[in-house]
Amino acid sequence: MAVEFKLPELGENIESGDVVSVLVKEGDVIAADQSVLELETDKATVEVPSNVGGKVTKVHVSQGDQVKVGQTVLSLEASEQPAETPAEKTEPESVEPETAAAASQEAAAESESEQVPPSSVPAAEPRRTAPAPARARAEIVDFRERRTVPSAAGGVVPASPAVRRFAREIGIDVAQVRGSGSGGRISVEDVKAFSKALRTGSASTTAVPVPELPDFAAFGPVRREAFSNVRRTTARRLATAWANVAQVTNHDRADVTQLDERRKSYAARVEAVGGKLTVTAIRLKTVAAALKVFPKFNASLDMGSEQIVYKEYFNIGVAVDTPRGLLVPVVRDVDQKNILQLAIELKETAERARQGKIPPEQLQGGCFTITNLGGIGGTYFTPIVNFPEVAILGVSRTQVEPVYLDGQFEPRRMLPLSLSYDHRLIDGADAARFLRWLVEALEDPFFALLEG
Repeated sequence: MAVEFKLPELGENIESGDVVSVLVKEGDVIAADQSVLELETDKATVEVPSNVGGKVTKVHVSQGDQVKVGQTVLSLEASEQPAETPAEKTEPESVEPETAAAASQEAAAESESEQVPPSSVPAAEPRRTAPAPARARAEIVDFRERRTVPSAAGGVVPASPAVRRFAREIGIDVAQVRGSGSGGRISVEDVKAFSKALRTGSASTTAVPVPELPDFAAFGPVRREAFSNVRRTTARRLATAWANVAQVTNHDRADVTQLDERRKSYAARVEAVGGKLTVTAIRLKTVAAALKVFPKFNASLDMGSEQIVYKEYFNIGVAVDTPRGLLVPVVRDVDQKNILQLAIELKETAERARQGKIPPEQLQGGCFTITNLGGIGGTYFTPIVNFPEVAILGVSRTQVEPVYLDGQFEPRRMLPLSLSYDHRLIDGADAARFLRWLVEALEDPFFALLEG
């Protein structure tokens, strides 16, 4: 039986990809679920398996081609029936509160410390390999009337739990989507259409005019290079963030001399179980504690319904500089993991990101982002908020400086910090308090345990 294998859905919000390599050739006999294509999407490089086995009679794509979902990839003389794609699981059309799933793109290289190898997971505390659902749903606060309302009860969002879950998983605030159904009811297709409008800049809230460029060739030789998928996505996301977020940046410095000494003093203990204590993991844990003390920084703004969405889970994105561009893998449930587990996870995540093997779902669901340029240099910078988050922490290179203490100057390790935030939700005083809390927690590790 002659069949065609077409490019299937690769993940939410992924419509196409570039062919990195074709893993089969005409005449090959393949099995169902065998990988036939390596594809680079705007999120990651993935292997695409065939849903049918048989003899390949024609290969319709080659390396470098851009392939869209639904496009024919292979023709086969099938030896077995194609595996059916499960239909979308439907749920009752109710608006009962559901468990919030992690939703919504940067593990920067740390020159100051190495991260823990994958083999160092303590036997007594196994690390989760798959994201766990958040412990509680996000709370929504209506700031027009200064009252708390349920996010799903009382018809606030006319969408089923399945639709709301789908929207969260692709990083869309379902309350901003205009429903096409009866009574404005929102469908999965409505969410997809809204997401596409955001990415292409056609949505009214994110439209950014494209200025006309001069003829550069009139002044000398030029060379043009097409956007990579990662660069295309980065450009669109940053344009969306810049157009939608009222961004301000505060700067401060932390004396991390004591922290660095403590890290070194516990290094042997951690190495005894096959790990290595890292500054990156410590910062993750400290930021998670700060988000509990200052919940505004763990929120998002829903301007369509004029509400604040407070997230009761703590997923933190960490910037990774990769050969393909900047990626933001998300470390989930940071508050529930110890520093050793975080160090192991960061190491594995950064390696997968640089190899282009990061799964798309690991680039979604962040509440707050940390981006680190300390491995390169510099003092302060102004990172752009990773919309729809409301804050991002920039970390620069630690410098040894003379600090006046107890009547004399002492050499201290000073760490520059830059906090960019959405001024529509976070006032300057809020940002200053948050940053000072972080500074105190980094200067005295017991402080985070005391208040966080």
